[in-house]
Amino acid sequence: MLPGVSVLAQQPAIQTEKDTTVTEKKASPFKTGFYAIGFFDVDFRYFIKYNNYEGIRLGFGGVTNDKLSEHFKVGGYLARGFKDKDFKFSIGGSVRVNQAYNTWLNGYYYDDIREIGTLNFLTDNRVYSVFEPRLVNVTQFYKYRTILANIQHEFTPKFLSEFRLGHTKVNQIEDYAFVNDGITYRAYELSEVTASVRISPKTNFLTTEDGRIEYFDGFPKISAQVTQGIKGIGNSDFNYTLFGLKLDYYIKRTDLSSTNILLEGNYALGDAPLTHLFHAYPNSPTKDEILQRFSVAGRRSFETMYFGEFFSDKLATLHVKHSLRRFYFSSRFKPELVFITRHAIGSLTDRERHNGIPFNTLEEVYSESGFELNKLIFGFGLSFAYRYGFYNLPEFEDNISFKFTFYLNL
Repeated sequence: MLPGVSVLAQQPAIQTEKDTTVTEKKASPFKTGFYAIGFFDVDFRYFIKYNNYEGIRLGFGGVTNDKLSEHFKVGGYLARGFKDKDFKFSIGGSVRVNQAYNTWLNGYYYDDIREIGTLNFLTDNRVYSVFEPRLVNVTQFYKYRTILANIQHEFTPKFLSEFRLGHTKVNQIEDYAFVNDGITYRAYELSEVTASVRISPKTNFLTTEDGRIEYFDGFPKISAQVTQGIKGIGNSDFNYTLFGLKLDYYIKRTDLSSTNILLEGNYALGDAPLTHLFHAYPNSPTKDEILQRFSVAGRRSFETMYFGEFFSDKLATLHVKHSLRRFYFSSRFKPELVFITRHAIGSLTDRERHNGIPFNTLEEVYSESGFELNKLIFGFGLSFAYRYGFYNLPEFEDNISFKFTFYLNL
């Protein structure tokens, strides 16, 4: 199954009564994320990226397709950052266990970097996004080497599941150390078991020669995940449990306005290091002046929250976007005004166990609101947000975010 495309809140959804089958032409590779060259599907996600640690990152990767075999796949990627001058790679393969339920057994090895404090829902990773704007600004990473085995299963096309076993070796890029039972860890090993589900009851699919593609991401969409770290297996150092729950709800009105509500909760128990705790997806570079912080706004990030400012082991976030009907000036110029408000609250137990990285906690409600004026020219627009409430900063301009947006219509 090829990954699908998420329909953003800013884009009118396509509504149908039932699944549709089309075989006349293949879907655009910019929608699926893959371009077929013979028996190999090139994955667009690996071509070029940028972040503050690697600088420009160039890469190549993909996976074999049904022209080689309908029963197994081989894939991976190779990438290199120009700033850190280091290679990252992945290699592995998959075997189809059951075609009716699109069940695959996978085994992969990864040697790469990851942002500190992120929880990735495994089933959400199977939905393709052509552009991930927030990654441009990320500053805090750690190195990891992971070997994993997982099984992906679709109870129905609208009920995805994944079960994963993995072992990871972590090395720090930041000056971070975790204290546990009187021992200071700068490098550690983790053995984890993860179960993840994604339910999207209104989602419809387009079936092409390349496979099934999610083309109307109906709401509500629910993602849930639990991870158990197990000490002692494969020299694993810590016991912990991580929970994640996400609700994505979309309201589309007859006047072509829409409202998107994203509610997410994360919870950690046990001896989890900061690398595996949670932030609220901050997206403000740590620079003094507004224009120095001018960059690209994210899809689900807090635009006025500075990188590394807050970490939590219990975190709840709420994002609300209300999109007005697009203004019509001409067939090529139809800008869109979106009002946005975001809020977060959290806490952290035993903060003194996390050393080397200064940060705050979120015991009070963090709030920001603003607007986006999207699709002004070639998919580009502008974003403005203001930070207020308990975490309002003394200097007025430190509370302001001014950035550009990018929503690509394909």
